[in-house]
Amino acid sequence: MTSTLQPALAARAEKRPGRWLALSVLVLAVLLVAVDATVLGLATPYISEDLEPSGTQLLWIGDVYSFVIAGLLVSMGSLGDRIGRKRILLGGATAFGLISVLNAYAATAGTMILARALLGVAGATLMPATLALIRNIFQDPRERSLAVGIWGATASAGTAVGPITGGFLLEHFWWGSVFLINVPVMVVLVLVGIRTLPESRNPDPGPWDLISVGLSLVGMVGIVYAVKEAAAHGLTWPVAATGVLGAAALAGFVRRQLSLPVPLLDIRLFGRRGFSGAVLADLLTVLGMSGLVFFLSQYLQLVQGRRPFEAGLAELPAAVGAVAAGLVAGAAARRFSVRAVVSVGLAAVGLALAALTLLDRATGYPLIGAALLVVGVGAGLSFTVTADVILSSVPKEQAGAASAVSETAYELGAALGIALLGSIVTGVYRDFTAPAGTPAAAHESLGGAVQATQHLPTGTGEALLSAARETFVEGLRIATGAGAAVLLATAVAAWFLLRGQRLEGSA
Repeated sequence: MTSTLQPALAARAEKRPGRWLALSVLVLAVLLVAVDATVLGLATPYISEDLEPSGTQLLWIGDVYSFVIAGLLVSMGSLGDRIGRKRILLGGATAFGLISVLNAYAATAGTMILARALLGVAGATLMPATLALIRNIFQDPRERSLAVGIWGATASAGTAVGPITGGFLLEHFWWGSVFLINVPVMVVLVLVGIRTLPESRNPDPGPWDLISVGLSLVGMVGIVYAVKEAAAHGLTWPVAATGVLGAAALAGFVRRQLSLPVPLLDIRLFGRRGFSGAVLADLLTVLGMSGLVFFLSQYLQLVQGRRPFEAGLAELPAAVGAVAAGLVAGAAARRFSVRAVVSVGLAAVGLALAALTLLDRATGYPLIGAALLVVGVGAGLSFTVTADVILSSVPKEQAGAASAVSETAYELGAALGIALLGSIVTGVYRDFTAPAGTPAAAHESLGGAVQATQHLPTGTGEALLSAARETFVEGLRIATGAGAAVLLATAVAAWFLLRGQRLEGSA
């Protein structure tokens, strides 16, 4: 009798008072990162006009934030395990808000690049710390699943709120306003977080190995940079050398972790089928969705002629679906199984992407909206359950480093997806047949073609724009088809890799 009652009593004792208010602080941090990741794309034309960056500088303004985040996630997650997740979260949030002001008032392209890099450093502290704190605050497995679902739903909502908010601000204020919206969120987060968040850390963390930090940073930045540059400009010797350097640094990182008594990241975690299967599923899912995520906004604005605010609203069904699915994913995984929910979610995303291969220039919104809703539901189911699996696979002392692995999978998947699927779109687009007198810039991007029409006779400009739009849509169809194939294959792989995997608290 005693043995039956003790687990239930222990679970009730572990339900920390104020845990849901603490969760509200954590989701504010997620909101900061998710919104910032989406608003820059809308603001780029305005930044380009004001700061007049060179082509290379413009690329760095767009990419350096993700480069730095990808390189520092594991290191910052491990640092939080050592010095305290609350401390690193509140410190990172404060830095994020202050550096956002530097972004907003950057007067030169060089200052903007530096500000984006520093923002990446601050951003790398936030996501791993939030998931690690959830792992430690919510000891009851079922409550933790719901908390992870709310966390993921907020991230999805942020990706929708970003374009809508950004579009509204850009239509009424100057481009710096899209960065200043981070400041009031940061102030609320820090003031409430000081009072509500409990501190947690690894009681026996070992030293923070700076050599490992350097190898991780060089490795991830080298790989992500090489992949993006090879897709955009071809595989040149400098790009290949950077990729080799990154791969060598990552190999050195792995060897060093295996030799350290207390590593920055316990590489042996990947020997657990559930952990490695969940991480691989996340990486491939983001990879397969990247073509749609990256180019859909251009399709809505430059092909169908929607304003930024309207285009942001058009993408809202994906967030709605993800929020709804995230809240029920944990319960569904316990009712059926982890592999069933993840595989069904991934298959749903794959089928929705397959439906979008029917896109043309005049496709009505019902098809687009329905497909985005299904994408959101499928992604919400999959990401929520895989995040729960990753957190449940490790001791709570290692929650920061494990959470960082999950976030790194997203970053690497996005980089590979944009490189591989993005190269399909750009490769098809560059070969479109243009009327005589078309400038070379029109073949580089659809935005370049739109700009070129302003300097051409009306008839020539209309012919150019029609050909460019038609070819862009063709490339988008092929990329979404490739993404659908990746997602459907990942659904099959998840069915086998997650076999027998259960969430804590399952019957």
